[in-house]
Amino acid sequence: MRLSMLDKLNICAQTNKQAIASAFGRAAQHYDKSAAFQRFVGHQLLYFISTTSSVIAMPKVIDMGCGTGYFSAVLQQQGYEVTAADLSAQMLLQAQQRCGSHCQYLQTDAENIVMANDSYDIAFSNLALQWCDDLSVPLRELQRVVRSDGAILFTTLVEGSLNELKHAWSQIDDKPHVNGFKSLQRIKAEIAQSGLTIDTLECKPITVYYPTAMKLMRDLKGIGATHLYQQRQSGLIGRQTFIELEHAYDYFRLDNGLLPATYQVCFGVLKNA
Repeated sequence: MRLSMLDKLNICAQTNKQAIASAFGRAAQHYDKSAAFQRFVGHQLLYFISTTSSVIAMPKVIDMGCGTGYFSAVLQQQGYEVTAADLSAQMLLQAQQRCGSHCQYLQTDAENIVMANDSYDIAFSNLALQWCDDLSVPLRELQRVVRSDGAILFTTLVEGSLNELKHAWSQIDDKPHVNGFKSLQRIKAEIAQSGLTIDTLECKPITVYYPTAMKLMRDLKGIGATHLYQQRQSGLIGRQTFIELEHAYDYFRLDNGLLPATYQVCFGVLKNA
């Protein structure tokens, strides 16, 4: 049986999602040790939740891409009724061990959320939606499950993230070693396609500092962010290659001896008007 182009695209998309879920699943047990950047960004996103007015005593919130449930626990402690949702079953297991019976748990795809319309007052998603090819697709799903006067808060990475690492790798070979991310212009266009109204949209650089390039690479592996949309280089990267990477990254070493890793982060608050 010959497959149509649409069928082939759907199969590729499903395979890609399975690869992403597997990468984060492998990282689940040790994720928190390497997730300082994610926590820093998420706490900044939490600031914006105070701007989403609600007269409901215990607003319902879905934490989409909850990972190990760190922010599910924070939101629950702040008085929200929380559903921790993730594509990875292993991540949800870690979230359940953290939050216990205080939260509900949902294994689901952000692009096809298995919940009824108007199930939540707020959606919260920290550094998860960048793994979706078209941002408008998960945003429309979040729009569907959030009530008409609710809000969607998210962070995502923007073009230019990890440019230091990308530059260092470019001195070694021409293979893709760092994921590419959308431009802010494209993010705005995909938000417009979703039909949501922008209340706040800010993009700013956040820099994390490392003693070695190897420590940065270990953190990226530790949070499962090693999946590449491009075809990955087959085989393991050898010790000599990592030595070359250290030398190449030294170009960015600061006077204090540390190496910067700069992320471009988009903070969004969207209203479901």
